Amino acid sequence: MTEPAPERTNYLLPGVERWPADPDKPVIRLRGVVKGFEDKIVLDGVDLDIPTGLTTVICGQSGSGKSVLLKLMNGLLLPDEGVVELFGLDTRQLDSQQLVAVRKRVSMMFQSYALMDSFTVQENIAFPIYENTSMRWEEISPLVRELLELLDLADAGQKMPSELSGGMKKRVSLARAVVSNPEVVLFDEPTTGLDPVMIEFVDDMIVKTRERYGITSVVISHDMTSTLRLADRIAMLDGGHIVAYGSVDEVLASDAPIVKVFFEGADRVRGLAGGAAGGPPAPAEPDPSVLTDAEAAVPADEEPAVELVDVHKSFGEHKVLTGVSIRIPKNAITVLIGGSGSGKSVIMKHVIGLFRPDSGVVKVFGQDLASLDSDGMLQLRTRFGMLFQGAALLDSLSVRENVSFPLWERGMKHSDVRREADAIMEQLQIADIGGRYPSAISNGQRKRVGLARAIVTKPEIMIYDEPTTGQDPVMTRYVDDMIVEAQELFDITSLVVSHDMASAFRIGDRVAMLHRGEIRAYGTPAEVRANPDPWVRRFIYAGTPEGERASEELGLV
Repeated sequence: MTEPAPERTNYLLPGVERWPADPDKPVIRLRGVVKGFEDKIVLDGVDLDIPTGLTTVICGQSGSGKSVLLKLMNGLLLPDEGVVELFGLDTRQLDSQQLVAVRKRVSMMFQSYALMDSFTVQENIAFPIYENTSMRWEEISPLVRELLELLDLADAGQKMPSELSGGMKKRVSLARAVVSNPEVVLFDEPTTGLDPVMIEFVDDMIVKTRERYGITSVVISHDMTSTLRLADRIAMLDGGHIVAYGSVDEVLASDAPIVKVFFEGADRVRGLAGGAAGGPPAPAEPDPSVLTDAEAAVPADEEPAVELVDVHKSFGEHKVLTGVSIRIPKNAITVLIGGSGSGKSVIMKHVIGLFRPDSGVVKVFGQDLASLDSDGMLQLRTRFGMLFQGAALLDSLSVRENVSFPLWERGMKHSDVRREADAIMEQLQIADIGGRYPSAISNGQRKRVGLARAIVTKPEIMIYDEPTTGQDPVMTRYVDDMIVEAQELFDITSLVVSHDMASAFRIGDRVAMLHRGEIRAYGTPAEVRANPDPWVRRFIYAGTPEGERASEELGLV
């Protein structure tokens, strides 16, 4: 059992006694809470207790009201009906000064970091105390140094946010959230867009700071593997109500359909479906015969759709690709997966001709891109379709006009444009929303409209840029199914850039795993899972004993 954290003084409210760790006195309590905006009810009679000193994870589909719930918990929003109590105080009964005082006991770590670009790392961390107290820098500095060392940022204090990786920004954001010794920290999607190794690191960081600083944590998460690792309590939000609440085992035993959908296949072995949700299946024994050579994935007598041969690419002194060779098969789904900065997007930009390699060869349909002039490159790009992470629809155009837009740009006759657009919308089951605008359709519909717009030109290669980032498990499966459906309907070659291991293994005919600019594993999902490379095993099995063994082999622990 973890030793209780030492009693700490909130530097923003030094005279206020901390809330007791009493199971009968939740630090946050909601009863009958209703909250709406205009004519839409978002929360409809929510009852929820946040126990002191524990980690409560709130799950639910996008648009289910999780962020609204978080804002009610720190007094940024007040309920329309019902009661929200923070530290035993009804937020609707507090005047503005009292509400500000209560909010100083609660801190927040934002999904997008929200760091100040003109401040150094140590200035960003110190800001809440410096701005809200009369403490001198000499008093604040030791507090900042303690956090820098705890979060492995000891050498980063004088750096600017622009010099930091995404993972480092997450740590700075967390340090700023806890430096004043708040009693509650609210985490808004802390692992969105991170690879499995970095997700494990952020999870460990949240646990470490909770234990050191005696924090009550409330986490909004779409990542069910992270949820299973972190949560003391889980609250599932659906249709404006809490439909399941309790310990991990209690929630997993719930009959609520949304719980079963969210946790289906979720496991502490990231990316591996199957096995009981409470414990990982045994990892496959490494098979020394598996494919580790990317070129072996396409039969020698078959011409690949895309081929990279010993491609190197640097930006200044930073080497991004270091001898990448890969043959991507026609009419199959190939997923490029790896950590942030591993080179996935740079490979994608080489494939569509936006980048030229410093050395090596990039071929598409057998054509060396270096041999093409600008007209030839433009002509080649007409054979590509692309679905962006955010769908990138034009808000001023209807769904039908968005789908039609590429055909208009190519000068097609109006009657032909209408016929082609209607046919694609019918195939992708969005014909019934053709007259609506992007603001009036769901996220899932927006993804499908973006796909229709990309597919309407009849591309031979579809590129998907992080299609599931920031999506809840229901939406992630929807997008996965959409990609597979498009593959079957249109017989195309698909290249997917992803952080999501589970999604990669679910949809990929081939998976290419990148690390520091080189391909460390390539083959079918089963072949990649069985790859003996310790870095590959660490990435796949992050957060499990198998992942720890791989880290030990790499000398990382």
